[in-house]
Amino acid sequence: MTRPIDPVFASVLERRLKAITEEMGLTLLRTTRSPILSEARDFVTGLYGPRGEIWAQSEYIPILAFALQPACRAIIAAFEGDVHPGDVFLHNDVFSGGNQNNDVAVFRPIFVDGRLVAWAATKGHQADIGGAQAGGYNPRATEVWQEALRIPPLRVVDRGTLRRDVWRMLFANVRLPIVEEDIRAQIGGTVMGERGVVELYRRSGAERVESHLAHLFDAAERRMRAELARIPDGVYTGESMVFDDGHHEGSRHPIRVTITARGGELSLDYTGTAPQTVGFVNAPLASSYSAVLLTVLMLVDPEIPHNEGILRALRVDIPRGTLLNADFPAATTFGNTLAGPHSDAIFRALADAVPDRVSAGWNRMLGMTVAGMDPRRRRRYVDILFLALKGGSGAVRGCDGYDHIGLINTAGGILAQDYEMLEIQTPHRLLRHEYLPDSAGAGRWRGGLGVVTEFVVEGDDVTGVTFGDGVEDEARAFGLFGGRPGSANRLELATPDGRTLVPRAKDVVAIPRGTIFRQWAGGGGGYGEPRERPREVVAAELRDGLISRDTARAVYGLER
Repeated sequence: MTRPIDPVFASVLERRLKAITEEMGLTLLRTTRSPILSEARDFVTGLYGPRGEIWAQSEYIPILAFALQPACRAIIAAFEGDVHPGDVFLHNDVFSGGNQNNDVAVFRPIFVDGRLVAWAATKGHQADIGGAQAGGYNPRATEVWQEALRIPPLRVVDRGTLRRDVWRMLFANVRLPIVEEDIRAQIGGTVMGERGVVELYRRSGAERVESHLAHLFDAAERRMRAELARIPDGVYTGESMVFDDGHHEGSRHPIRVTITARGGELSLDYTGTAPQTVGFVNAPLASSYSAVLLTVLMLVDPEIPHNEGILRALRVDIPRGTLLNADFPAATTFGNTLAGPHSDAIFRALADAVPDRVSAGWNRMLGMTVAGMDPRRRRRYVDILFLALKGGSGAVRGCDGYDHIGLINTAGGILAQDYEMLEIQTPHRLLRHEYLPDSAGAGRWRGGLGVVTEFVVEGDDVTGVTFGDGVEDEARAFGLFGGRPGSANRLELATPDGRTLVPRAKDVVAIPRGTIFRQWAGGGGGYGEPRERPREVVAAELRDGLISRDTARAVYGLER
């Protein structure tokens, strides 16, 4: 006989599962060593059922919303019938469910009374993962082996015993010792997940937990369908552009989506999207599905639990061999960054249908990974420069965009580096970091402001790798309903011998010691007619130096 659903217990269970994933996240924040994880929070934690169904997740950056489930199912398929208490598995392979080479996942099976009931998982961006270029971003790559060490489903702990030969082989192919420590921290995070789930089962009983899990999935599906039903039934098309594949300067690669809304269900068809490129400007399917999910979640009630139920109302068809679903053995490290133009296409498609929910364009990320030798300690370092790349978000109806938030796939999850920690952990001396005036797209609600960053590079044998776009005028964050676009990105290197280098958006450059790094991260797009913005708000922003007098007069119509 099926036990009736207790709504109070269902609510408690949903919150407890979420709390367990948050406890896993706190473990990572307190034990990881790389600032990519401990400061920028570029990771996700989650709990999954025995078949890989999503129980609960805490995505510290949104692009990881679908980053663990496909890899979990790859682990399950590879080791079916051969999983034991105390096992630990690693995975990063983008051709078997991974989203990015540097994002390494750790999985731990959870057993209760000898039965596999769940998986605890963590995934975090590693400072290095082998390949031809330190840090993992290689604009010159044309195949996956030039990018990273591939880790298909791999058991590293067998029944509680570390497989030392496998462990040594892995980290012999990674440049930075800190990565080994961070993976150990991720394993520790899964221990916290295991403890929480086992305690939950012991306290509440397996039958009660699992029947209420099914109820939670159904409830999340109902809420998701109700939210999507607010999109009028119809067929909507949108397009955006990806600029420069890193091998053909000036190349253009369209993303095209046809969205069919019908009865609380969304189907997204990417027929017509550009073929995969020869370079690393491609995405694996898991990364592209995450971009779909993070964008859709921006259009619905943020309180809907992130579990298996929310996926049931979505149908996504991304043809193989395209920019968003590249075939083996394509290079794909840029794939997470494609979330920006990917989301642009979806927002443009749905702008007229749900104008109160879509966002104007977000600043396209222009990033640089800097790797070299720290002369103070004579050890290698890698810095992704999260401080400098954070542009502004797009405005929405009723609200200005967020200032200095970053690419849409981070959506505020990636925090800026602490100034003092930046100078302690890297041989960089910060000179300037402040909001960039006039960078926000004007509008009734303006876009978010970008930033300007300057620092001196004091490392030896330093290489910089640029990855991103937004330098082209047409790549600026778009405005909606009369709103203006945000400003463009710009990056330059002033070398000690008086030269000024302007790297391409996808490039590898040598950086002499003493070079001054300067970056201007653009702002987000505006929403609505600028001259409808309240006069007192415009005047205050003029006084604060966020806009110039010329902009206040010519764009906003402020006469004095």
